[in-house]
Amino acid sequence: MRQPISTALGCFAAMLLVLAAFTAPARAQDDVRIQEEIWALPLPLPMFAYLVRPVGDGPFPLVIMNHGVSLNPTDRSFFPLVEFRDAAKWFAKHGYLVVAPVGSGYGAAAIDIPERAIYGPFFSKVGKCTNPNFHDAGLAVAQVDLAIIDYLAAEKRIIPKDVIVVGQSAGGWASIALSSVNPPPVKAIITFAAGRGGRVGGKPNNNCAPDRLVKATADFGRTSRVPMLWIYIENDTFFGPDLSKRMHTAFTAAGGRAEYHLMPPFGNEGHFFIGSPDAIPLWSPLVTKFLDAQK
Repeated sequence: MRQPISTALGCFAAMLLVLAAFTAPARAQDDVRIQEEIWALPLPLPMFAYLVRPVGDGPFPLVIMNHGVSLNPTDRSFFPLVEFRDAAKWFAKHGYLVVAPVGSGYGAAAIDIPERAIYGPFFSKVGKCTNPNFHDAGLAVAQVDLAIIDYLAAEKRIIPKDVIVVGQSAGGWASIALSSVNPPPVKAIITFAAGRGGRVGGKPNNNCAPDRLVKATADFGRTSRVPMLWIYIENDTFFGPDLSKRMHTAFTAAGGRAEYHLMPPFGNEGHFFIGSPDAIPLWSPLVTKFLDAQK
């Protein structure tokens, strides 16, 4: 039997207390102490999130980290509860409260069991490549970011006007979509390997309607005015250099504000660059310079 919303949220709150009890502070290399936690966020679509922050009461500036997407329910069911841990800890060591939500339809929520339906549907589909809807898929996740900002601001845990959004792959695409509505709390956005429709059928450099993706990027650029940093990698077989450069040209020509950086090849597949601790020394100088310019 499906749980009512109020009961489910009560279970989430109880789980939050249990999980938080097992957290422990870690000491950063620069002597900033950080705290890692697992939260259950009571959003309109409740979801889990990995949270890491400096030790203390705050409020802190906020970083939201949006993960990528898989269209395969089985793959989504194995999605990790903690994503981008090393990158998130880097931001926390620099004073940010970092939230990396596990999107609706991932983990246990990916399994189509009525009793678990409260955990939320998978709403990031783009449809068939003959007529993909890249716009709504990005904006749907962007709405989650706005709900997280509102919740943490109401809890007085963050500085409401000091929010950075970071996204990888489809999470980066959602971050580009978010920029098109120019939410006042968001002062900067950083994307890694952003896009949708990569590796159709599992084939490298086989994209779903790339011309439509470029057009959708331009559409977002027409209203986007948030400063952005776009990072791509030469050996990304989801969104290769030619496509990412076309996206950037279309976005900025339409009026969007984005710095573009193409990094040298990394590992066997550059698409997952941000997930590697070895990549931090490579991207952190770019990110530091970009964020310093937004102060």
